[in-house]
This record gives sequence, C-alpha cells and structure tokens, in this order.
Amino acid sequence: MIPISLEFFPPKTDEQRSQLERALPKLKALAPEFVSVTFGAGGSTLTHTPRTVRHLRETHAFEVAPHVSCMGGSREEIGALLAGYRELGCKRIVALRGDLPSGMASPGDFRYASDLVDFIRREHDGYFHIEVACYPECHPQSDHAQADLKHFKAKVEAGADGAITQYFFNADAYFRFVDDVRAAGVTIPIVPGVMPITNFAQLRRFSEMCGAEIPRWIGKRMIAYGDDADAVREFGADVVAAMCRRLLDGSAPGLHVYTLNRARATTAVLQRLDHGAT
Repeated sequence: MIPISLEFFPPKTDEQRSQLERALPKLKALAPEFVSVTFGAGGSTLTHTPRTVRHLRETHAFEVAPHVSCMGGSREEIGALLAGYRELGCKRIVALRGDLPSGMASPGDFRYASDLVDFIRREHDGYFHIEVACYPECHPQSDHAQADLKHFKAKVEAGADGAITQYFFNADAYFRFVDDVRAAGVTIPIVPGVMPITNFAQLRRFSEMCGAEIPRWIGKRMIAYGDDADAVREFGADVVAAMCRRLLDGSAPGLHVYTLNRARATTAVLQRLDHGAT
C-alpha cells in the first residue's frame, strides 16, 4: 500500500463540519499514516484547529499532525499550544512560518519557521516528529531559487525530520528540487503534496496565491469542459494519478493529499493507483 497522509482544514460552520464528517469514513478507509490540520489564521488557531485535532484523534482515532505557525504568536502562546497538543497525544507537528494574521502589526516572537523548529526541538527534547514545508516551484515570496533553498536548509538544520511540498502539477519540478537539496546535503524525506482537481476556478485561485503553476494544457482542457463537473473530475483524477505514479516510480517516499475536507476526488486518484485498505 502506498504511504499516504491527508490534510484537512478546521471547519468553522455547521455545514463545513457536516461535510467533513461525511468524508471521514471514506478517507479513513484509505489507511493514512497520519492526517494534518491546517493552522486557522486570524485568532482561530486557539479554537478551531485544536478542536478539530481533538475530534480527529478521540472520535476517529487518526494520528494527527497539527500545523503550527509562528506568525503573530508569542513564545508563551506557541508553547502553550504545543503543550496542549502533547497532552492530546499528538506525536507530529507541521511547523510553518505562515502569514501574519490580518490586523496584526507584529510578526510575533519568531520570524522564521527555522526559529519555530529550533524552539520545538529545545522545549520538547525530540518528542515531536517535525514536518516542514518546501516549495519545488519556489516560495512565492522568495527572490530566487537559491534563497529558497537556503531557507529550507535552515529549517532542516534546526531539527526538521521531514518535509511536505506545496502542491504542483509538474513532476520534474519535484525531482529537480530533490536533486538540489540532496546536493546541498539535505537527507530528510521529502513527500510531494498532491492537490486533486475538482473545481478549476477554485484551483486557479489557490494556485495564484501559493505560486503553484497550472500547466497551460491542463487549464485549456479544463476550460473546454465548462460546467461538465463529471468530465472535470474524471480528467483531473487521470492527470493527478498519472503524475503520482511518476513520482512514486521516481522514488518519492509517499503522497500527502490536500483533501479540502472531501473524499471523492482523493479516493478517485488513489483508486487509479490501486491504493486501497484491505
């Protein structure tokens, strides 16, 4: 079975909570090694994310890796958050810089994700397995690829155990990135992040924000399908599964799937890879 992990966002409305609950049994059947929960910006971190983490652990028995961002948080606030996750039994953390919450003037006590990784290492003495983010197509705020590589290496040297990439649709970008970081002496596992394709307009908005490039040929095919949602889903699953197969054949250590709290697109991709729980 393919080593997979799944990513959720913390639901904030009754409708979003119902949507996630409907998806969870189908996604649990995929037997993920762990699931991650994104960091709620704008002050919701201290409510929505921990609540979702607790629910996924206690109600659904997932191994959960909460995202923790250092932007806008004090050393004390982040320390309390980590202590709470440890008390819940979480063994993994996804450590991120994140974006400064709207309305906050100060970035907090930590400027970079590497500072947060170092803090977690020192305060919890290796208890947490720490994942960090990386960007095969370069972080949207980086000046150039070498600067991006330098920041990534700093996170690894601070104590990261593994990395999860931003999603992409060009396998060569992943392979080139891995080659570059290996040449720089980085040896931690680098798991490709995978975004199933369902709603093309939504995907285009996400990609513009995070700097992920949608190949022109994919965009043109999606536009041609128009409002034919079934055709979009089938084409999207075929494209993403083919890329995943190439990644796995090229020795990617697993897949991290951005589910958007839905099951259908994720299961469609993994079924094409003959992944299934027994």
